[in-house]
Amino acid sequence: MKKLLLLLCTFYNTVLLSQTVLNSLPLHLNNLEKTQILNVEDEKTNDIYVFAWDNKNINILKYNKSLFLTNQFTDSIKYEMNRNLVGCHISQENKPTLYWISRNYRNILNKTYDLDTKTSKSLNFDFPGNHDYIISYFQQNNAFYILGKEKDFEHLMLYKFEEGKCEIKMLDFSTFIFKNQDNVNISFNALIKYFPIQKMESGILNPIDLVSKKSKLYVIDDQIVLTFDGDLIKTQIFTINLNTGDIEEKTFKLPVAKETFRRANSFYIEKKLFQMVANEEEFLFEVKDFDSGNTLKNYSFSKNDTIPFKNSPFLIQINNGKTNQLKNTAKFLKNLDGLPAGISVIKNKKNSFITFSGFGEYLEYYYSDYYFDSPDGFGERVTYSSHKMVYFDAMLNENLDFIKDKYAEPLAIDNLFYFLNTNKKVSLFDALKLKDYYILSYYDSVSKQFIMRKFTDGFNYEERNPIINKSILSQPASFGKIKSY
Repeated sequence: MKKLLLLLCTFYNTVLLSQTVLNSLPLHLNNLEKTQILNVEDEKTNDIYVFAWDNKNINILKYNKSLFLTNQFTDSIKYEMNRNLVGCHISQENKPTLYWISRNYRNILNKTYDLDTKTSKSLNFDFPGNHDYIISYFQQNNAFYILGKEKDFEHLMLYKFEEGKCEIKMLDFSTFIFKNQDNVNISFNALIKYFPIQKMESGILNPIDLVSKKSKLYVIDDQIVLTFDGDLIKTQIFTINLNTGDIEEKTFKLPVAKETFRRANSFYIEKKLFQMVANEEEFLFEVKDFDSGNTLKNYSFSKNDTIPFKNSPFLIQINNGKTNQLKNTAKFLKNLDGLPAGISVIKNKKNSFITFSGFGEYLEYYYSDYYFDSPDGFGERVTYSSHKMVYFDAMLNENLDFIKDKYAEPLAIDNLFYFLNTNKKVSLFDALKLKDYYILSYYDSVSKQFIMRKFTDGFNYEERNPIINKSILSQPASFGKIKSY
């Protein structure tokens, strides 16, 4: 079953949301099952590049910072067809490079385009022989990075692609101490094998299934921040300098509960660490300053308390069924106690929007139709997954005090996802965050037009509707990764 990507955004109906059509362009794409769109911003000039390709050609559109089309180039696709696109960066000479990885993840094809001369050139990069797998990839400061793992060694490999070259840094974790939930020492390799590292995306409220992971990666300016919540004593954080490869460790003790707990997690944003722990009896939440380690705010509630600052009901959903409300705090904690906990935070102006959640995914089995010629009389054993999630929303002001506003205006990303869920003509799309708004680029399969829309916070009209639920917007693809075919 396709993995659920729960996009935590608010559903509003009968309301015209804040959106503006910026431009449109006739574009013909063949074979929509093998097509894709990618948006990239040149951080130096603020030009916007759009890449739209099908099974024959790639179309490159260049827009200036006012989003007027200034250049375009169509190039043929040949060797890229048997590869997956993993990233892009813009060179100092304003030439875009796309990175296509082979199906066995051993080689990357780098293809650079010159829109002025309407030419392109390719380079190949082979990963070292001991390369095991890729953890994540990202664009930062007009360079493209891949974070990978080598076999056997207690380190990560950071590959930086820029100006036709690849710089490699080894990130050694062999000298650091890691523990499991039973407070027993484990190796770094065992930690990230049992708790695979998951990249968090900036500018959106990350999905419930991803924030429930124990190992998280954040890319912020010139740093990678790795957070580990594998044990039940502390959050262990490593900051990695992208320029030097230097690693610095910090630890932050988890809130102390009265009873033993098995559910804990954290989220890092803007030099603050948000931590939660829970069991069937109580729920604790703390905000810590990253630089000093001091606790800025702490909250605790028992199962008999009413949580006054909720901006939504306690909600539960099993598989893709109907989202139902849980009556009280005790019911929420009981359901949360059996799931990996998660917390997601997004900052918007002065307020922080938070989702407290739990998400569990389980493998189940059944046998297909009875076969007389099978050795045991049964058919093929089929594996399928089921999932369960519980969550509620809250809001913090700039002083980290909880505030309640059930009529809060939607964020730009909420408006964007609402548009995607109510417009079936959108065949391909990608989104790009620019300062305080989003650009959605998409292909209208009916009009055969490439369209760009701007989405901002808030409503266009005074009419407002409260939250219905979030799980209704559970299917759109996330923008953090490029889809593979």
